[in-house]
Amino acid sequence: MPIDQGTPNPGNSASYASAGVDIEAGDRAVELMKEWVKKTRRPEVLGGLGGFAGLFDASALKRYERPLLASATDGVGTKVDLARKMGVYDTIGHDLVGMVVDDLVVCGAEPLFMTDYICVGKVHPERVAAIVKGIAEGCVLAGCALVGGETAEHPGLLGEDDFDVAGAGTGVVEFDQLLGADRIRKGDAVIAMASSGLHSNGYSLVRHVLFDRAGWSLDREVEEFGRTLGEELLEPTKIYSLDCLAVTRAAQVHAFSHITGGGLANNLGRVIPDHLHATVDRSTWTPGAVFDLVGNAGNVEQLELEKTLNMGVGMMAVVPEESVDVTLSVLADRGVDAWIAGEITERGEHREGATLTSTYSR
Repeated sequence: MPIDQGTPNPGNSASYASAGVDIEAGDRAVELMKEWVKKTRRPEVLGGLGGFAGLFDASALKRYERPLLASATDGVGTKVDLARKMGVYDTIGHDLVGMVVDDLVVCGAEPLFMTDYICVGKVHPERVAAIVKGIAEGCVLAGCALVGGETAEHPGLLGEDDFDVAGAGTGVVEFDQLLGADRIRKGDAVIAMASSGLHSNGYSLVRHVLFDRAGWSLDREVEEFGRTLGEELLEPTKIYSLDCLAVTRAAQVHAFSHITGGGLANNLGRVIPDHLHATVDRSTWTPGAVFDLVGNAGNVEQLELEKTLNMGVGMMAVVPEESVDVTLSVLADRGVDAWIAGEITERGEHREGATLTSTYSR
């Protein structure tokens, strides 16, 4: 039986545009972002932007004896709300790339390529292009290609200025170079690498404390920061992937730990074997002023801060004693602030995988 499609009414016809989706604006956004995506190109990438799928020449993996593909996906969380309120869109992509590629490098994998997903209430071509510009710049810093993505317009679901970003990445590591808990030994040193600030975790707590409770504004000048609160909170996530890979080429590394949601102890504990324990000495570094601000403004207990924020450490490496000097030297040459923060011991009476001792230096 034929379906009754109703009586056509050309004068009152519906369209994608009348439903709130602007295809032309989407096409314009793609044109604006092409130059930035091109900057991330690696020799293995085939084709250009605009295809249904990104192509990466897997024959490049033939040089590996037993290549393992590593995959990770993440977003930026509620930090995007601050970017929206400040009208700054070209840094949030650094955060996205950092969250993805630095999860890949934890197992020793070289990031090969990423794809992104940008969801908006209304396509503003220049705004979308600025977001992609940030993602592309992050990919350059990570040494990986941006091979494709998707921009989706969701009118009625999101406000006209609302947006969110997510991404997925793929990397590769040789089987016999895979890093992790099985390599860690008693006596290994724990080396901390400084974060650039809050990175992209804990912003629900930060926003609640500073805006809902303390009533601060994004344009408030903060003497300790030397800039506005908003500028401090939007400081992009530091991307460590090439730094970590440089260390693996120069020294023996047993494990890395990306310090994200859950804090330092929880994330370090994820790479510690059951029979061993990691002890980190807080007195070896001083967290940045933003961590004190969040703690004091919200009367947040120290344990809660440490479970939520990175407290000034964005990545950790576990290396044998004989690799400490080389590791610190390589990181220093690459401009990464790093130091010996702890050690690996027998489990003993400890039940957790990692603990923090002492207090932060002042």
